Amino acid sequence: MATTPDTRAARRAPDGRGSSLAGIAVRTPYYVLTGGLALLFLFPMAWAAVASVAPQAGTAQTDGWGFANYGTLADYQAGIGQYLLNSVIVAGLAVVFTTTIALLGGYAFARFDFPGKDLLFLVTLAILTVPYATLLIPLYVLLNELGLQNSLLGLALVLTMFQLPFATFMMRISFESVPKELEEAAYVDGCGTFTALRRVLLPAVQPGLVTVGLFAFLAAWNDFITPLVLISDSDKAPLPLAVANLRQQVMGVIDYGATEAGVVVLAVPCVFLFLVLQRQYVRGFMSGALKG
Repeated sequence: MATTPDTRAARRAPDGRGSSLAGIAVRTPYYVLTGGLALLFLFPMAWAAVASVAPQAGTAQTDGWGFANYGTLADYQAGIGQYLLNSVIVAGLAVVFTTTIALLGGYAFARFDFPGKDLLFLVTLAILTVPYATLLIPLYVLLNELGLQNSLLGLALVLTMFQLPFATFMMRISFESVPKELEEAAYVDGCGTFTALRRVLLPAVQPGLVTVGLFAFLAAWNDFITPLVLISDSDKAPLPLAVANLRQQVMGVIDYGATEAGVVVLAVPCVFLFLVLQRQYVRGFMSGALKG
């Protein structure tokens, strides 16, 4: 008996529904797990945002919902504008220093052969095993001798040093994932080492560079221990240190509303940058996995 297109479609329909149900059954645990993790990480941020505008006893916002806690934060000592500016300067310098040094260091480790290269790279990575808090006192003494103690530049240099081992590692695997034929073609066309790096390799390793820069920014923006040790002038304090000092500004009583407002102000730039750069951030992490 001859079959028509409608008959063939009807015969395939049950199998299609079965495949669809099987696919949903396979993906459901993934959705449940990722959704649960998203709620786990987003809940503290959402709670802080709500608490910063909710009425609470002992805060500036005692009646109704509003932004009085943000007013308290804005008027604290030197003002939130000064603390934000300090954080922007420190984080910006740390990003520039980290990306520049890691770019050149990763390029050297990935493309050049020199005596002791592997040993030097292992020593660089070994710095990650040292708790950075143990280095702060020696660094405090060193910065004092250099005249950089209690300065935003000195703070940025210290934060850069803490980021360089991981940043150099990331940039090395980013360069190693780029085929050497691209660089050799640039040499054939008359490019020098730095010209090939700027015109050919730099666009290819841009995702890794974005990842390194984002990590450096987040570390410098959110760091509390380092400025606590190295910064003694309250007018030079970055925002995390100012928010921590704000918690006990009156007779040891914690102003939770203003503290939550400070947490929100600290989180907004980080969330915004991650949302804007998330695609290149993921590509930067995948560059080593895609090598070869």
